[in-house]
Amino acid sequence: MIIDSHAHIYPDKISQAAVKSISEFYDTEMAHDGRIETLIKSGDEAGVDKFLVHSVATTPAQVSRINDFIINSVMENADRFIGFMTLHPDMENIEEEVERAVSAGLKGVKLHPDFQKFAIDDKKVYPIYEAVQGRLPILFHIGDYRYNFSKPKQLANVLDNFKKLQVIGAHFAGWSEWDDAEKYLKDYRLWVDSSSTSHWITKDKFRKLIDTFGTDFVLFGSDFPMWSHREELDVVESIGLNDEQLDKILHRNIENLLGL
Repeated sequence: MIIDSHAHIYPDKISQAAVKSISEFYDTEMAHDGRIETLIKSGDEAGVDKFLVHSVATTPAQVSRINDFIINSVMENADRFIGFMTLHPDMENIEEEVERAVSAGLKGVKLHPDFQKFAIDDKKVYPIYEAVQGRLPILFHIGDYRYNFSKPKQLANVLDNFKKLQVIGAHFAGWSEWDDAEKYLKDYRLWVDSSSTSHWITKDKFRKLIDTFGTDFVLFGSDFPMWSHREELDVVESIGLNDEQLDKILHRNIENLLGL
């Protein structure tokens, strides 16, 4: 069993524009478009069984529409998809939207502070944390040397203030700032995913990050549509993990976290 715990999807009609925007934001060539059909094809070619899918609202007005898209996508691909909702700190009726999305079967929240332009430890975001702590995990994009929205130290501030909040720190909790992720976050009970990391660091560093956070708390993620599933799996499978450790990272940890 392999579960991709980090996959972005978009409606077909905006997929090309969305992927172009992400490519420009990170100055990185994208491996795929962001269509559902492409995600499933890429996963099938690498033996991926299920995908945790999400998208991000850059304005409050987009939240309900994006959540509708994720809900419908999960319903149409119930045997393959696990859905996370989007929220925005400037929106109204946060609790009502959480209830609606949970009732429709979504299992968590995805936030991308650098796209959404908020600091994760800003008190204006606290209503989101209060609405979901002890109930749903939040998958955060964490880390970007260019901005001060999602620094590992800022995530530590959040975890200090919300003891019951379950957090997945994407990109080993510190894209482009992996040393800070280890420095500030190694002592917290924090899940991390492996996505968008192997292209910037050595395999030795990749393995060190796994050892820092612990194989019980690492999730395999592709960051589709950025990278090839096969290439991402090749890295995870080539760094000396035993079968039990691989099973945890490839599916058991996310199943345990979400109660699947």
